[in-house]
Amino acid sequence: MRRTLPVVAATALSLTVAAGAQAADYGSRTLRVGSTGSDVRALQRYLDSAGYDTDVDGQFGPGTRGSVMAFETDEGRRANGKASRAEQLLVQERAETAEPVTEEEPLPEAPVEEAYIGDDGLAVAPASAPEEVKAIIAAGNKIASKPYKYGGGHGRWRDSGYDCSGSISYALHAAGLLDTALDSSGFMRWGERGRGEWVTIRSNPSHAYMIVAGLRFDTSARRVTGNRWSDEMRSARGYVGRHPEGL
Repeated sequence: MRRTLPVVAATALSLTVAAGAQAADYGSRTLRVGSTGSDVRALQRYLDSAGYDTDVDGQFGPGTRGSVMAFETDEGRRANGKASRAEQLLVQERAETAEPVTEEEPLPEAPVEEAYIGDDGLAVAPASAPEEVKAIIAAGNKIASKPYKYGGGHGRWRDSGYDCSGSISYALHAAGLLDTALDSSGFMRWGERGRGEWVTIRSNPSHAYMIVAGLRFDTSARRVTGNRWSDEMRSARGYVGRHPEGL
């Protein structure tokens, strides 16, 4: 005959196990999407301190996965978005040795002139912008009103529609900055790390958008503006920032 625990005892045992999972020591287990607890919170703090913009909430979600993938890429490791015990310790080491940003440390400056949206809803490049930036804007205008199409722009450059990363790939290719279309995860490790002076690509494993001369080029903008251009920014939390070299 099987013996069963009383309901109260079983509940207490369940809570004890859950509490133990929440209180896991840092670096004692692999962390992945769905993981929660104080060790996840510590990882997020270390990632943020090491320069990978990360929300510190104790929940390992897509944003944290994106930060881990960016870290893995920068360290020359396989970017799978899972923080192994060794990687957690490496993140901690990088965070503790990172130099803090001071007021004297130069940051990318905003463009002297910013692009603006014309009466037709399309972007107008500033006269002082580099030729590559003007080419990006011109290409973006060509597909600005094209419908969203999952996978669009990845099989061929001229397509009937484009998804988020396909749209960015098309514009960068037109400027001679990209040979092969990338998905949003690919953009997390493309180009140079951080915000650019003229162009910044924000990406995570599920979405990507681009800031060009002060305007946002984003498939999600179509719901508001009717095309991919918007002069309204969105939160960069949960996104990795990269930029083309020199821009």
